[in-house]
Amino acid sequence: MSHIVNTINKLKEELNPSQVELVAVSKTKPMEAIQEAYDGGQRVFGENKVQEMVDKHEQLPKDIEWHMIGHLQSNKVKYMASFVHLIHAVDSEKLLKEIDKQAAKHDRVINCLLQLKIAQEDSKFGMSFEEALDLMDQLENYPNVQVAGLMGMATFTEDKDVVRDEFRRLKQYFDRMNSFGDYGLKTLSMGMSGDYSLAIEEGSNMVRIGSTIFGARNYA
Repeated sequence: MSHIVNTINKLKEELNPSQVELVAVSKTKPMEAIQEAYDGGQRVFGENKVQEMVDKHEQLPKDIEWHMIGHLQSNKVKYMASFVHLIHAVDSEKLLKEIDKQAAKHDRVINCLLQLKIAQEDSKFGMSFEEALDLMDQLENYPNVQVAGLMGMATFTEDKDVVRDEFRRLKQYFDRMNSFGDYGLKTLSMGMSGDYSLAIEEGSNMVRIGSTIFGARNYA
């Protein structure tokens, strides 16, 4: 059994008792590595660049669920609207509007997560809780979008208390939002290779893991 498949199997053993979905983050990784993971049973993969995801979608098995996990520009939505399974990082109404527009062209409803800013770093994207709540109340204007939950990225730091507090805050937002209305949010995507254990402890039910599975990121 390959290292990739072995690692995925170990992760699933760890995650499944908590009913946590594994998104294998395959950004910058070659087709062969993704095919290897697929052959081992993994079906959900995350990419952060639209063109790279389009290329991989065209060449790899069609039952793969492709997740767009990176910051997304509105003008790129059209390239993946026909097949993307879940868009993790919706951080503005402008982007949501464009997703709805492009989904309608393909007679689809595209699943999305609203990205909330929980990290201290200015480089992290995301909306405030109040902005997200306001957007949820306007969803009837966007019939081709289904907001399935929330997503957030913690501060890149060795201080686990900071990371835990940020994840806990996002879970509180998730619970508050569900209590305010009949939104039916199901997915809370938080946690990556370095902090997924903390994220799960704080309520995450979807983790985005790349380097643990595929090795260190390949920089272009």
